[in-house]
Amino acid sequence: MKLLFGYSSRIYVVGCQHINRAGGFLLASNHISHFDPPIISSVVRRKIDWMAMAEFFPVPGLGHFLRAVDAFPAARDRADRKTIRSAIKRLKDGRIVGVFPEGGIRDGACSLLEGAPLRAGASTLAHMAGVPIVPCVILGSDRLYGKRNWMPLWRTPVWIAFGQAISHFPELEKSVARARIEQELTDAFQRLYAELRRKFQLTRDDLPHPPRERMRCQPKNPRRRLHRAAANAVDFAMCVSMNLVQSRHRLNGRSAEEMDRYVVECEKLTPHEY
Repeated sequence: MKLLFGYSSRIYVVGCQHINRAGGFLLASNHISHFDPPIISSVVRRKIDWMAMAEFFPVPGLGHFLRAVDAFPAARDRADRKTIRSAIKRLKDGRIVGVFPEGGIRDGACSLLEGAPLRAGASTLAHMAGVPIVPCVILGSDRLYGKRNWMPLWRTPVWIAFGQAISHFPELEKSVARARIEQELTDAFQRLYAELRRKFQLTRDDLPHPPRERMRCQPKNPRRRLHRAAANAVDFAMCVSMNLVQSRHRLNGRSAEEMDRYVVECEKLTPHEY
């Protein structure tokens, strides 16, 4: 994965010291493309067990690959006890479990980066397993939906920021602790989002867009623009040449009259005389 995304992307990382820590913890990130898990995993030294959509696992090939990298299924529409037990066991074993609190790919007003509410799953897992949560914000990976962005030497920029670990607040009552975790996590996402935009001076085009919009929107090809400019130059030169020839060899009044008389005389001739 590091080789693949090192070839296709130029990844900028902020806050590496927060992610390279020992022990089990929950990694919570925003979600803007299907490329987020492998890209984030490529910049983290330790292995991440990602919680993935259950719909992916029955797909031939894809399901085998996900299990091979220790991903495990999660139902988005209901609380799955098997998924929760698996996540808690991995966390207690000192592993990193990656989750997307948004529950799917989000952008714009539906994204937690723009103030959309979090799902309660991340806070519940952290409190039940007794582990901290490390927030993560990723930007730019949605551009990889465009085929041209995989061209050699193009290297699409991707920005990732990790924040300070958020406690699971064991001293607080369960419901209070969960509410506190969700508030801390929401604030952390907003801070990291603002930090990336400020540090790298990101434009509106750098911010998350819907996958279908990224697929339709292809970057302009400089070679195509060069060909168009060359064609326009050739057309202009031909028009100038034709005007120049016409101005230098224009028929005068006498030659026009002679041509008319010649045509009239020719029309009087029979085919045999002609």
